[in-house]
Amino acid sequence: QVYLVESGGGTVQAGGSLRLSCAASGINFKIHTMKWYRQAPGKERELVATIGSGGNTVYEDVVAGRFIISRDNSRNRVSLQMNSLTIEDTAVYYCNTQRQNVNFWGRGTRVTVAS
Repeated sequence: QVYLVESGGGTVQAGGSLRLSCAASGINFKIHTMKWYRQAPGKERELVATIGSGGNTVYEDVVAGRFIISRDNSRNRVSLQMNSLTIEDTAVYYCNTQRQNVNFWGRGTRVTVAS
């Protein structure tokens, strides 16, 4: 069974930072591409950042230069460092991976950015 458990969400003032973490189990973590998505109220879920098994990263334009995705294969964890947060970053953030073309999701962690 694949489990993804996010943590680190909370409320932060605009301009502040948060670090999200996702603990994975049930997969051979080091070979998996890991992704962070987010879903803002009333909007569709959107991809935020991707990290490949080799550590290569891809960011969506709305977070490029502010967010940093990283992974720790020794701990089966992927993190998302979020800096210079804006109100538009308010969302539930989800960890994601795929195995045999099946998507696996965590339950999400809520991030609220206050003005």
